[in-house]
Amino acid sequence: MTDGPLVLGIETSCDETGVGIVRGQTLLVDAVASSVDEHARFGGVVPEVASRAHLEAMVPTIERACREAGVRLQDLDAIAVTAGPGLAGALLVGVASAKSLALALGTPLYGVNHLASHVAVDVVEHGPLPEPTMALLVSGGHSSLLLVPDVTRDIRSLGSTLDDAAGEAFDKVARVLGLPFPGGPFIDRAARDGNRIAIDFPRGLTSGKDRQHHEFDFSFSGLKTAVARWVQLREQAGEAVPVNDVAASFQEAVVDVLTRKAVRACAANGVDDLLLGGGVAANSRLRALAQERCDVAGIRLRVPRPGLCTDNGAMVAALGAQLVDRGRTPSRLDLPTDSSMPVQQVQA
Repeated sequence: MTDGPLVLGIETSCDETGVGIVRGQTLLVDAVASSVDEHARFGGVVPEVASRAHLEAMVPTIERACREAGVRLQDLDAIAVTAGPGLAGALLVGVASAKSLALALGTPLYGVNHLASHVAVDVVEHGPLPEPTMALLVSGGHSSLLLVPDVTRDIRSLGSTLDDAAGEAFDKVARVLGLPFPGGPFIDRAARDGNRIAIDFPRGLTSGKDRQHHEFDFSFSGLKTAVARWVQLREQAGEAVPVNDVAASFQEAVVDVLTRKAVRACAANGVDDLLLGGGVAANSRLRALAQERCDVAGIRLRVPRPGLCTDNGAMVAALGAQLVDRGRTPSRLDLPTDSSMPVQQVQA
């Protein structure tokens, strides 16, 4: 190996077929084939559609990644694949593909955790992760606060979503406002022309006993319902709905809670570095407010570029390369998928 292990990563936990190739801590290629357009008319991801799209895209995406990186499959030191959490059928496509490659090439296989990969990917942009790091992962299925002493084997959950994850709330509120799927980018765009203090939407689990018993947990179901009710009342009264103001006020309620709890978790655990990850970490207001609050608290903020926040093969390859580099034992060739794999389990 020159300058670190050469690892190919496969990500198929949801609706994007991602294949990344990393050498050590250097990203060589991040190839993605998305099926989001096929799901848009349904207003959400359809598992069967996603699985079939992965089947069709897998071989062409692997070939494209190798071609663009200028490497041969025979050159690989390891193959990494998302084994969970995610959609069961989609995960099976990726894991079966990785097993086939590993068996044919005689290459070590690492089945890895999707959420741990979101943490690990930042090494290809900002270098080695400080140990420990606090990670705020925010996506369509997860809102989690994680203490990460070692991303290859020690991840501790401090808090998570009790109902709707932040990304799920973005999608549902976008639907209420008549915005396209996926909702995150469209709400972010509409919010730029809105007033984020126009409407005082609730901040879940931030006061009284809720805060005491769920200090680092998240809840966005009540917020989603409050937005829907607010819009419904305006429509029933025959009034125009100020979409931009609603989007901005809703977005502010989400990012206010996320950043306050993340900074508080850093202080409570004596951690000086905060990492944002997951698809919602591409949100411009979340990035800006996190930076403001980290600056005030003396915390260093790390955020991968937007393309590395959404699901991708680069993050899987990045975690795989770190597992190889630290001498972690490869997974068995009969490794299972686990659609509800806990974040504390880095490897399958």
